[in-house]
Amino acid sequence: MSPLEGVRIVECASFVAGPSACLALGQLGADVIKVDPLGGAADQHRWPLAPSGRSLYWTALNKGKRSLAVDLRSDEGKELVTALITAPGPESGVLVNNSVGRRWLAHEVLTARRPDLIHLRVQGHPDGRPAVDYTVNAEVGVPGITGDEQGAAPVNHVLPAWDLITGMTAATGVLAALRERAATGRGSCVELALADVATAGVANLGWLAEAELRGGDRPRHGNHVYGSFGVDFETADHQRVMVVALTGGQWTALQEATGTTDVFAALAEPLGADLGQEADRYRLRETIAAILRPWFAARTLAQVRERFDAGRVLWSRYRGMADVVAEHRASATETVLTSVDQPEIGPSVAARSPLRWDGEYDDASPAPRLGEHTDDVLTEVLGLSPAELGGLHDRGVIAGTG
Repeated sequence: MSPLEGVRIVECASFVAGPSACLALGQLGADVIKVDPLGGAADQHRWPLAPSGRSLYWTALNKGKRSLAVDLRSDEGKELVTALITAPGPESGVLVNNSVGRRWLAHEVLTARRPDLIHLRVQGHPDGRPAVDYTVNAEVGVPGITGDEQGAAPVNHVLPAWDLITGMTAATGVLAALRERAATGRGSCVELALADVATAGVANLGWLAEAELRGGDRPRHGNHVYGSFGVDFETADHQRVMVVALTGGQWTALQEATGTTDVFAALAEPLGADLGQEADRYRLRETIAAILRPWFAARTLAQVRERFDAGRVLWSRYRGMADVVAEHRASATETVLTSVDQPEIGPSVAARSPLRWDGEYDDASPAPRLGEHTDDVLTEVLGLSPAELGGLHDRGVIAGTG
């Protein structure tokens, strides 16, 4: 039995944070019912797209959920969704949403019908202003310390990291609220702002305190790891590898694998450094890199791998995403990646939950087609009859896939 089996969550959210939270909860066994407007929300066709035009983005974030398509502007549609959210049952009455301006989804409106409702609302800013990952990342200063040392313009990241962290924080909030309700019978109204997650993230890493104490931002360091030794090198066959030595043991392993122990020991005294200390390795990062660079330039990636793996060096080669897929397809080892036969896309690579239970990954399920479970959900949860469902279809209040 999955940990959250029997829990029913209604998701009225789009883009990354809310859907990724509900994806994680669904992978733990919850029945996630995704409510979308007729024709789909704004992220229904977001890139990247499959050759069929189906959104790979949307399907990846909505694997294993059930889809309900409703006219959210009509009174009948609003009532259906409200009834679904507030339906009775000890494991139901959970809403995750990021809707703006929908008064009928306000917490006080919903709790008038179900006082023990668990309602987690994802926001941009805590004061209600809109935000997305790329705007909050700019606001907390990360682009200003990212990129080449000689660069002047801010460097945005590609990965929507704050969205994903917000999703996991939201999932944590739902789990905490479920536990509180089980213990006390009380519901919860939890608000989570993307901007707060990003601000808390850089503060929890000590970056804001550092800026305050040094009176300005840290300088850019290109691909160097800040505060330690770590940087990329090119091999003889023009591959690139990332090498890191955070601890004394990792530094020793790197020296031994590259045969540079004596070289660095001889340099330590004239440079006034103890390279066993992380701070000194960081201070002399360019010197260390210059000494190591010829070693990599004289060896192929295969030779580097053989030496480093035998010596337990902390390293990795740079791979393209196509390389990741190719290696997954060629491997017989079970990993977090699997293949899902997604309607309108076909067999494609997908991720399972990264949580392993007793050493095993769970399976992954395909995403639904928009409205695929509309009739099933309304029959199962609200007890609507075929005649009632037919009337709703005829009036254009709901839509299915048939």
